[in-house]
Amino acid sequence: MDEINNRSNSLQQSNNSQCERCAGCGNKCDTRCNLNSFNWLDDVPGGKNDFDIVEVHFKNTRRGFYRNSAKLDLKQGDVVAVEANPGHDIGTVALTGNLVKLQMKRTRLRPDAEILRIFRKAKPADLERFEQAKAKEIDTMIRSRKIAKDLGLEMKIGDVEYQGDGNKAIFYYIADGRVDFRQLIKVLADVFKIRVEMKQIGARQEAGRIGGIGPCGRPLCCASWMSTFVSVATSAARYQEVSLNPQKLAGQCAKLKCCINFEVDTYVEASKSLPKRDIVLETKDKSYYHFKTDILKREITYSTEKGIPTDLVTISPERVIEIAALNNQGIKPERLQGSDFEVNIEQSAYGDLVGQDSISRFDNTKKKKKKKSRSKGEQPPVENKDKQPKQVGKVQPKKGGGNPPEPQRPGRGRGRDNRRFAGQRPMPPTGLKEFRPRNPDKRPKNNPSSREKSQQSSNSDK
Repeated sequence: MDEINNRSNSLQQSNNSQCERCAGCGNKCDTRCNLNSFNWLDDVPGGKNDFDIVEVHFKNTRRGFYRNSAKLDLKQGDVVAVEANPGHDIGTVALTGNLVKLQMKRTRLRPDAEILRIFRKAKPADLERFEQAKAKEIDTMIRSRKIAKDLGLEMKIGDVEYQGDGNKAIFYYIADGRVDFRQLIKVLADVFKIRVEMKQIGARQEAGRIGGIGPCGRPLCCASWMSTFVSVATSAARYQEVSLNPQKLAGQCAKLKCCINFEVDTYVEASKSLPKRDIVLETKDKSYYHFKTDILKREITYSTEKGIPTDLVTISPERVIEIAALNNQGIKPERLQGSDFEVNIEQSAYGDLVGQDSISRFDNTKKKKKKKSRSKGEQPPVENKDKQPKQVGKVQPKKGGGNPPEPQRPGRGRGRDNRRFAGQRPMPPTGLKEFRPRNPDKRPKNNPSSREKSQQSSNSDK
């Protein structure tokens, strides 16, 4: 008995501490802040106990309003036993006082709706029975999925919630269309010996129950603070100039992200003051067509071709209206830019010093020069610092007669010799009378070889 009392006290203390931490914590704790509220009128005189209806939260996002007919001293975080149909249920008080009126008005509760009663604060016996019922939820969900599969129903049972007394269970399921689950209810009631209630939920509500981290790095909105969901259309993405990529627009629920609706009103209001996109701006040289618009920056980019980024020019909406007025009068300005509202598209937040953002950075690659191998009998000339290089262009007479050699031209050498001896042609080594061509196979057929030339010269000398 002492253990049960300690368990009930610890549960109440944990609930109270969670509610106190969630009061303005900015979702820094591990609790589900969409299940907790804060009474900002608690310190106001007469703002706490003037209203006898309180808001009670249960598992997941289920909540309800109950009448405090017994005039119990309830505060936020108290575990209470409330009236159910049939039996009783266990929940946590989330909101009291006059703020409950505003909460009932926000949820659009009908005036003639039946409001159930609060029996008492939860006793240790109620909490023990409630813990036993909660322990059977996972096993019941797995077995119910197998039963639904055997019956051939196209549905997925996502969660099971037992009532506080264990006599009733709510089965949350997901389905694309209508499902005839009358046979399923009979089978579940016979197997688990309980009353069965089926409740259909959407993919967004399932994602809120599972939780996770969104692409923004924060916890999912449906798992942290959102309790009601509004339909999201692709037109909201078009207003914000967002790329219609299904992989980026869809959330973890495989539906459009709820955050797309958060700023659509701001974009709609900002786009009302912008000029129409079908306006063609005429200059003396070219015609410019609308390419893209940055609504929040108030910048409009025009191109010289429709749908193709060619000669892009970014100007302000005021400049667009000014040029359109001039074109209506038959006046064509010299260029689009040139007003006080001019925006330079080449300016960016950072400088591309390396050129890594250039599209043509791989086009002009430097080709490495291949080093040609020397022939076997050819040796590199040795540099002599004492002797001065011969003058370029002088004709030196050859001993033994014959035609003088042609004058040497600077810069016609190849390979390493041209770099070492600027302006000189490498001379063949002395003592060698015959020179073999480097590539005998590529020698032209009509020209005689060096060996034939040497024989002809020797015959002429004789």
